[in-house]
Amino acid sequence: MSKQKIEQQVNRYAIELIKEKGYVSPIELLIKMERLTLKQVEDWRFRKIPYLERVTNGNLSKLNYTLQVLKRFAAEMKLKPSITSYKSWGKGPKKLLLFSKTGSPYIEELYSTHYVRPNNKKIEQKNT
Repeated sequence: MSKQKIEQQVNRYAIELIKEKGYVSPIELLIKMERLTLKQVEDWRFRKIPYLERVTNGNLSKLNYTLQVLKRFAAEMKLKPSITSYKSWGKGPKKLLLFSKTGSPYIEELYSTHYVRPNNKKIEQKNT
């Protein structure tokens, strides 16, 4: 997939998610882009998968680019970043989940940041 197509998909699906939920999260965006499935995310949440990037569809370079585009889109749309902790589900102690194999703080923050629409702000279609 070309960088231009990634940008178009990020813009389109991010706007859809903001209209539906009032925010966009990287995980939900990747599901809409068909880079992840709900089942994969659920397996990760139940600790059946050690880190989420292990099961994402596509190479890590394009995945990282997707997250960068989302961050840039959110800044342009003046969305408020909100870091979210992802903890495991199920029995036993709730452990902090990893998105990447390395656990790099920068990458982990990119994945765990939700972008929230400020109150009463309309989101308009962005021209790409």
